[in-house]
Amino acid sequence: MENESGALSRVSGLFSARGYNIESLSVAPTDDPSLSRMTLVTHGSDEIIEQIKKQLNKLIDVVKLLDLTEAPYIERGMLLVKLDCGGAGHRELIKHLADIFGAKIIDVTPSAYTVELIGGASKLDSFLEALSPIPVIEVVRSGSMGIARGDIALKV
Repeated sequence: MENESGALSRVSGLFSARGYNIESLSVAPTDDPSLSRMTLVTHGSDEIIEQIKKQLNKLIDVVKLLDLTEAPYIERGMLLVKLDCGGAGHRELIKHLADIFGAKIIDVTPSAYTVELIGGASKLDSFLEALSPIPVIEVVRSGSMGIARGDIALKV
């Protein structure tokens, strides 16, 4: 999409005006400073998704649209979770689960560990579920980012 003021607002307005939900949204500039890449996750029937794609293509800010679900793709998101490590065995369990999931402990204080994990949505959900015995102080998740595998590319 065009990297211009108001472009994101027009996309989100399209969704809210039609009662569609945006589950996840990630937007950032690309190697071309005039363009931003938006990764948007939503759910609906095939007919609803087709209507959303048609409506998005009508927006002047949208340069090109690629439905990543039509071919193999890679999806990643980031999770930051701050955990209370004051309980018996919590520090060891956090370190053990971080090792299993490939997470990084990025901040340590006497009372809390902050852990970073990058992966697909199901991996992030599974990690949070595995942490259930430990009190969670705070959770922050990024929107999903995606890219098609192989030769398929979103190029203008």
